[in-house]
Amino acid sequence: MQICDSYSQKYSLFNAMNRFIGAVNNMDQTVMVPSLLRDVPLLLEELDAAGAVCPQRDAAVPPGDPGAYFSRRDMYSHYMLLKSIRNDIEWGVVQPAAGEEAAARKKDKLGGGGGGGPAEEGEGEEDLEKQFHYHLSGLHSVLSKLTRKANVLTNRYKQEIGFSSWGQ
Repeated sequence: MQICDSYSQKYSLFNAMNRFIGAVNNMDQTVMVPSLLRDVPLLLEELDAAGAVCPQRDAAVPPGDPGAYFSRRDMYSHYMLLKSIRNDIEWGVVQPAAGEEAAARKKDKLGGGGGGGPAEEGEGEEDLEKQFHYHLSGLHSVLSKLTRKANVLTNRYKQEIGFSSWGQ
């Protein structure tokens, strides 16, 4: 069956989502007191060691750069972000109100209603395929990075509370 074959592939979106959800569930089960994560920085070096791409350091990131906000967040912020993304994946995101959605569709029809011929439709379909592949690979990449971040946060929490030395 093709679904089973594609499901076991390394770069499957389903596998990436399952790895991410599993890592966040593990993080959620490990972190018993999330408030302990407040004001504890998640060091960029830890993300580097986990394989995430962090070429810039905190001092090198200008304050107006969007990356500055994420690089200066504490572990609690990362914890809440990861849980929020997991919930969005599991339960979906809030859709716009019915009136807004109808207005957006009407706007698309009016804006795109140029009466294009078959050549334009073929280009549009090709463009949709390229967009799909672009966003699919981007989503897979983001999920992989978020999975590493969840694993780093879990391991860091264990270090902070001395979990690794328990039971020895």
